[in-house]
Amino acid sequence: MTAGEEGPGGAVLDGEGWRAYFDAFTHEAWRFEAQPTYSMPREREHVARFLRGEDRPEGHNARWHERVRAYGATGRRVGRVRVVRRPLTDYQRYQFEWGIPGNIAAGEDIRVLDVTARDFRLPLTGRDWWLFDGARVAHLNFRADGTQINREAYEGDPAPYRAWQRVALDHAVPFREYVAAHGA
Repeated sequence: MTAGEEGPGGAVLDGEGWRAYFDAFTHEAWRFEAQPTYSMPREREHVARFLRGEDRPEGHNARWHERVRAYGATGRRVGRVRVVRRPLTDYQRYQFEWGIPGNIAAGEDIRVLDVTARDFRLPLTGRDWWLFDGARVAHLNFRADGTQINREAYEGDPAPYRAWQRVALDHAVPFREYVAAHGA
């Protein structure tokens, strides 16, 4: 992958502002998920439990699942491509075993783009972002350790993001297909 510099940022999106920005999509919310590790405060204990070999708690990620089901009930789609490089990080293993299967059961289309054995570079950005209805973009900004700094509305041309989405989808495989071939 190559890193892309997308230009000027926009308004920081937090709390209810982020929720309103996100929920305004009418057809598709799609995420490019490139970080190898995320250090989200609300997930820390779950990741630690996973790494200790404990069972997934009842209702894990239930709020997101309810949202995805509600979007689907109104004909809206949610999807993402998760970039990985083997061996998977502890966080990616946590996602693969505790997070992604429930998200898919709720209706999210999740695909995996494994860049481990690529002998060529895909024309993709290395940052995380959401694309809403092919027209609005939100950058997700992280520190090197995976701690989220902020989310911001991107004010520039969304055309590169649509192109990156097409490339990512062209080279990714459905999650279940990836796990069947490579394991978690």
